[in-house]
Amino acid sequence: QVELVESGGGWVQAGGSLRLSCADSRRGLSFNRMGWYRQAPGKQRELVAIISSGGGTGYADSLKGRFTISGDIAKNTVYLQMNNLKLEDTAIYYCNGRDRYSGDNYWGQGTQVTVSS
Repeated sequence: QVELVESGGGWVQAGGSLRLSCADSRRGLSFNRMGWYRQAPGKQRELVAIISSGGGTGYADSLKGRFTISGDIAKNTVYLQMNNLKLEDTAIYYCNGRDRYSGDNYWGQGTQVTVSS
């Protein structure tokens, strides 16, 4: 029905950049919001950024200015441009989509981002 697939994670040195991508390979549902969350070892999953079908965006305060979310919600596709990466950005990054009719949330399997000095 829905299969969110992330890509673009990997290893990068501090100060570098990565671009994450996420798409619903089955196009099973209609989302009205998509976003990125992350979970570092030993920590809870936290919001990174969200984007609505109307184009509005929101970010975790600590990430504003370094991360940029974009996408085509009508195509269930979302991206995350991450610049000036820091060691503390190391985490598994998860794509999220919210169904516009039921409000149910769907998650990808996650992609690892590792920032090293």
